[in-house]
Amino acid sequence: MLICLPPSEGKTPAPDGGAPVDLTALTAPGLSPQRETVLDALATVSVRPDATEILKVGASLADEVARNTSLRTAPAAPATQVYTGVLYAAAGLGDLTGPPAALAADSVRIFSGLWGAVAPTDRIPAYRLSMGVDLPGIGRLATAWRAHLADALAERASGDVVVDCRSAAYLAAWKPPTEGERAAEWVTVRVVRDTDGRRAVVSHNAKHTRGVLTGHLLRRAGDPPSSADELLAAARELDGEIIGTEVGTGLSYRMIEATLSAPASRRGARTLELVIA
Repeated sequence: MLICLPPSEGKTPAPDGGAPVDLTALTAPGLSPQRETVLDALATVSVRPDATEILKVGASLADEVARNTSLRTAPAAPATQVYTGVLYAAAGLGDLTGPPAALAADSVRIFSGLWGAVAPTDRIPAYRLSMGVDLPGIGRLATAWRAHLADALAERASGDVVVDCRSAAYLAAWKPPTEGERAAEWVTVRVVRDTDGRRAVVSHNAKHTRGVLTGHLLRRAGDPPSSADELLAAARELDGEIIGTEVGTGLSYRMIEATLSAPASRRGARTLELVIA
């Protein structure tokens, strides 16, 4: 099982006094040269007067953009403490201990416009850079990372099931091969709400539900799934469970069904659809 996650949009800075990032200690050290290149380009861009426009963030985040100029010396913390959005709160990656923590370190990769991909325990500073940015000196980040991530992840994904919880921008940076010697079973996770028999894609609840699924796959008893069918069976263990509370209304919702569809094309992904109500 390889679980692919997007980063959270917001990043929580590490406590003052912490050691800075050590690129040689990050997962997939072969990515270090590209990480160095993107770090340098990001620092250069972040001092420009139009930095917030280039990085596609609002003017209110100017202080976070300014932090990009000193990332090599800024305090770092485990990725599970830096990424603190809805998905991460639901997954509870930072609370894992023992075998589930070891499984997460081996099986979870968080994709990043700056780092390429990191493991939950990798120590990184808070930064502001999304994969959808066209970074001067680098180009479109998804394109710039594609070959590097293919080399770094192909062996880990080979013969396994890839549980893909990423958004479109991060999907563009790496797609698991589904054919050939290093083929993987690629499954994207889709969340829909059932309202009186009508189903529609949801946003906030989708992030939360993907986080719940991630936490369940890491904490459940037994071997982790190694095929799409085993993933479906593991997801169905959540059927009937209350998995969240609506923002605003305070009403709880539960997962009522999980289904697995065929890929739309020969090289495409299967879709694990989680239905909430």
